[in-house]
Amino acid sequence: MTTPMTTASAVSLSLLPEFPRYSLRIDPADVSAASEVLGLELPTRPGQRAATGSRLALCLGPDEWVLYTDEADAQAVEAAFAALYPVTPHSLIAISDRERTITLSGPQAAELLSTSCPRDLTAIAPGTGTRTVFDTVQIVLLRDSESDFRIEVGRSFLPHVWALLERANRELAAGL
Repeated sequence: MTTPMTTASAVSLSLLPEFPRYSLRIDPADVSAASEVLGLELPTRPGQRAATGSRLALCLGPDEWVLYTDEADAQAVEAAFAALYPVTPHSLIAISDRERTITLSGPQAAELLSTSCPRDLTAIAPGTGTRTVFDTVQIVLLRDSESDFRIEVGRSFLPHVWALLERANRELAAGL
């Protein structure tokens, strides 16, 4: 990665600071118990998101979610799920060190993503997300608005994804 932010470009790219995130796996029959301890109704359809305060949950599959929070709330989330475990087995794994987040913002953000993402980005509504690939790298893609996206990418793949985004962004800015 050459810089933390691209200048003179079609789309604004930035690397977010690290923050707590978790992978939650739980039996779909126990979603209500997990929702209660989280203080957030977990979405049950893949791609749906729900948020309250600093907490955000993205459903990736019938029994899989990614949970996001801020540093001040991380211990409370972990303690809530630790207390739930004896009565409702589940897996809550901190994945904060595993992934980094790139934001893309601007009217051409979807066009930039489409240079290496095979998904029909028009089918990803604002306020939703999905697991997909960028080039050959597995990512979680969140669409925050029509022109704002976040890419969750494995730390080891960050330089590769960043370089592809920067190169395609320069080409978009040049009208190529």
